[in-house]
Amino acid sequence: MAAADSSKPARAATLPARTLLLALPFLSLLLLFLYVYSTTSWRPASGLPATAATTTTTTVATTTTTTVPLTPSPPSPHIRMRRSRYRSYDDYLRHQLNKTLDPRLRRVWATRDWQRKVDAFARLFAGLRDEGLLSNASRALCVGARLGQEVAALRQVGVRGALGIDLAPAPPLVARGDFHAQPFPDATFDFEFSNVFDHALYPDRFAAEVERTLRPGGVAVLHVAVHRRGDRYSANDLLDVRGLVGLFRRCDVVRVSKVDAFGLDTEVILRKKGSSRR
Repeated sequence: MAAADSSKPARAATLPARTLLLALPFLSLLLLFLYVYSTTSWRPASGLPATAATTTTTTVATTTTTTVPLTPSPPSPHIRMRRSRYRSYDDYLRHQLNKTLDPRLRRVWATRDWQRKVDAFARLFAGLRDEGLLSNASRALCVGARLGQEVAALRQVGVRGALGIDLAPAPPLVARGDFHAQPFPDATFDFEFSNVFDHALYPDRFAAEVERTLRPGGVAVLHVAVHRRGDRYSANDLLDVRGLVGLFRRCDVVRVSKVDAFGLDTEVILRKKGSSRR
């Protein structure tokens, strides 16, 4: 009996070891599967790092309401694009917002620059009104208005129905809006002004949206820089004013003239074809 009793613990001790040896191949396969899953399942289809994908998702949720695919605009020998710097449309939006939301720039725009720009724009709009290109009854839109100096100037000269749009809203003067896909119905405005054409990633879409939301007979005034490279936030460089005018197929040119407008040197005034509804 003593011999039999002494052999039982030995056999019992070997059982877990044999079970572990048999289970090792399965455990290895399981660990390999978990490793492969963890390193591939979260990776974005674009191949960007996980941190970039997370940032993009957050930006889309908080700053965009309309998706515009990153597809080439019709090429023009008069417009040089800088599209290669952006990996996606959301990357472009994020880059533009870096300037618009820069705290230092916003302080300058809201304080030191505010009245100086409002006064300059007010003189411009008063002159256009005297020419009959704008009236106090006009429904006016400022495209890419940042904090809204242009809107404030329009209201100052009596155009009460003035509003601005920008990627970042600045109530009560500026609403959220992407100039590649304006958040307004067709033929909403009598007058549109913009000095941010160089920020357009899709110049053709920019022009098409101005034409779409402008009523027949309405006027668009654009300030641009010609033959001059813009800042690091510019998405295009206008090499010849014909590149801009050629995009507005539904408009006639009223005039093209030189101006001195905060780093921009050319004013283009266009009138949408068709009879006025008013």
